[in-house]
Amino acid sequence: MCDSTMGCDVDNDYQPPCANNVVDASKAVWEALAVPHGDWGGLDITWSNA
Repeated sequence: MCDSTMGCDVDNDYQPPCANNVVDASKAVWEALAVPHGDWGGLDITWSNA
């Protein structure tokens, strides 16, 4: 599993720790959200409880 302060385990490619408020997504998620390919890997979003 991934942790923002410890990084990821072997099953998650040993990704390094990331900053707070970062959500990682697979290719399938970017495609399902219809995010243009050029924007994959980094996208500012706003969360809402509405």
